[in-house]
Amino acid sequence: MKIKSEKDFWAGLMFLVTGIGFSWGATAYNFGSSARPGPGYFPFGLGIILALLGALILFEALTIEVEGGEKIGDWPLKQGAIILFSVVLFGLILAPLGMAIALPVLIIIASLASGEFNWKEVLVNTVILTVGSWGIFIKGLSLTIPLWPAFVTA
Repeated sequence: MKIKSEKDFWAGLMFLVTGIGFSWGATAYNFGSSARPGPGYFPFGLGIILALLGALILFEALTIEVEGGEKIGDWPLKQGAIILFSVVLFGLILAPLGMAIALPVLIIIASLASGEFNWKEVLVNTVILTVGSWGIFIKGLSLTIPLWPAFVTA
């Protein structure tokens, strides 16, 4: 069998494997019932849907002819390393520096991975995402995430 679209083939395979993995992992939790779902109910269902979507994409990649075969290009290792670094740095500085500093650092460094970096857009995104995260996680969900650095609140 010939792969007709490389991009769709690998994307479908990734979805299929991830969906099966989530569904399999969810079997370790209590399912509950439809009226009172347990902690395994949602991840199992979501995993099944993801696996089905992956299977459909995989099937199309093997059956529907596309122009040029949609080859996968080079892997953007530099951009991936920048984003990975920003996430690791965020995890390291969140507790001591708080969300008000750690999240903008994450957003700005991760934005450097883009070939379309624009300071104005990055700063607007930084403000919106930081205020939104504060509203959702600290105010809305009452999570105990420090907002300000420890030396400011001490």
